[in-house]
Amino acid sequence: MSSGLVKIVVIGAGFGGLAAAIRLRAQGHDVTIVEALEQPGGRARVFRQDGFTFDAGPTIITAPWLVHDLFALGARATADYVTLVPLDPYYNVRFEDGSVFRYNGKPDDIVAQVRAFNPDDVAGYERFSRATVEIFRAGFGLIDTPFLKVSDMLRVAPDLIRLQSYRSVAGFVNQFIRDERLRQVFSFHPLLVGGNPFQTTSIYALIHHLEKEWGVWFAMGGTGALVRGLARLFEDMGGLIRCHAPVARIEVDPVQRRATGVRLGSGEVVPADAVVSNGDVANTYLHLVDPAVRPRNTDRRITRRRYSMSLFVLYFGTNRRYDDIAHHEILMGPRYRGLLDDIFTRKRLAGDFSLYLHRPSATDPSLAPAGGDCWYVLSPVPHLGGDVNWDVEGPRYRDAIVQYLEARYLPDLSRHIVTERMVTPPYFRDDLRSHLGSAFSVEPILTQSAWFRPHNVSEDIPNLYFAGAGTHPGAGLPGVLSSGKIVADLIERGHRR
Repeated sequence: MSSGLVKIVVIGAGFGGLAAAIRLRAQGHDVTIVEALEQPGGRARVFRQDGFTFDAGPTIITAPWLVHDLFALGARATADYVTLVPLDPYYNVRFEDGSVFRYNGKPDDIVAQVRAFNPDDVAGYERFSRATVEIFRAGFGLIDTPFLKVSDMLRVAPDLIRLQSYRSVAGFVNQFIRDERLRQVFSFHPLLVGGNPFQTTSIYALIHHLEKEWGVWFAMGGTGALVRGLARLFEDMGGLIRCHAPVARIEVDPVQRRATGVRLGSGEVVPADAVVSNGDVANTYLHLVDPAVRPRNTDRRITRRRYSMSLFVLYFGTNRRYDDIAHHEILMGPRYRGLLDDIFTRKRLAGDFSLYLHRPSATDPSLAPAGGDCWYVLSPVPHLGGDVNWDVEGPRYRDAIVQYLEARYLPDLSRHIVTERMVTPPYFRDDLRSHLGSAFSVEPILTQSAWFRPHNVSEDIPNLYFAGAGTHPGAGLPGVLSSGKIVADLIERGHRR
């Protein structure tokens, strides 16, 4: 191998870490994953209680070929490890006035629904849809391309300007569409990757074409089944996963400025020729790397970045089914931009909310006991840079959301909940070691994208690499899987700065 690297340690068994590890193992490296939690998955861990199976993290699978590519690297078929099924609709988007947009990938269905909402927006939607094709072709082609030098950014700058990447997703959509509800339907997607639609670069409008062309998928058994499939693939390829193995420090030779391994919380040192961190980028630098060996990535540089919002999530099981609710429901509240300003700018907990309601038992009833449903309801909330006492506000917020769901969508919900658990921003800080309790790491604004985003290889330590939501290309399953490819390609090419 050109790089000469033999032993690689990957910190974290999230999707980015698993993708990097599988690719590195396919290249012939000796790869060990060390995972702090009791199971692989990271944010995509699984909670099981009282017969219900809850995916703790991501539930929307797009760009399925990125998953298939990983199994092909191990000369296996995806279907031998996990079953992926397409969803229709992708989401129901529900509004306070009772209107519902059933979002799927069928162009005629989408146009018919746009017409039903506002006939005058049909032509504008069709122009928007065509524009997202061009954005996809330019933007998605960069998803597995590293941006390590200013020249890498300058090379694509003309395309970014031509595609109006300086606009926000909402600003881009609003050029074409006038109905306020439809504007929300076609601009909410950045929230799925930790971005404010009014601040996230319009490159993320490519999600519309990605979903329409390749669908939204679900792993039978839940996203955790996909995690288990990838973990088993890695182990079948000869890789090693060590759970209950939190990293206390990345060992760096102070003279050569090269990583030599990781020190676990137990004191054990695991030597390595290269280290890949799938942990939160900010946490990695701030807590695992001695400041003396990172003159470029200083504490000040790390903490001055803008970080995504956090999440409030209530996982609950019911002893009845609600079969008029789809697998994915987006419940739009009475405010859109004002609520987002509260979350991202004012960093205050508002009295109203918009919600993502996930009902995986609509597709896979085995996730709940017979006759029951498995759920989570998610609300974007400020990260811990605000001033919210979650010990006090968490239970109040939980009750307000349950009452809202019961009044509008899930009759008699309170008396049918038989199990539940709640996570708030401190969970992301304490359990997942995410800076400020951010749920998606670095916020995806233009000035924190591509070359401006934390690099996939450290500018300070040339054999310390990063995969996951906080580095390029960003959060979301396609992004974190592609970050794993970038890292593996850099290591295989023997990249050195």
